Amino acid sequence: MEVSGKMLVKNFKATFKEEFGVDIKVHQGFSFGQFASDEDTLASIRSKDASGQSKEVAKEVELHGNMTVATAENAVKDALGFRIQVLAKDGSNADNGSRLSLFRD
Repeated sequence: MEVSGKMLVKNFKATFKEEFGVDIKVHQGFSFGQFASDEDTLASIRSKDASGQSKEVAKEVELHGNMTVATAENAVKDALGFRIQVLAKDGSNADNGSRLSLFRD
């Protein structure tokens, strides 16, 4: 799954669910409690502290099934400048050591 700053939050969530079978929470920047609006682009929710880059210069990241939850969450944070939380099928936070492919049906 390729993710770029031009995607809308709602499309990112839908594509992630389609690809890996679980939902994610998308945070505004590096916050833990403030969630991004579904109508925002991923570039617009970047933290001002994200790698010293402007909001318009969001990198791309590729997520794949053999990544662990922690690796995927860190890849998004480092490349795109915002936090995500992968959820387990029951809606709780997924275990950081689980592989994304384990959630697929």
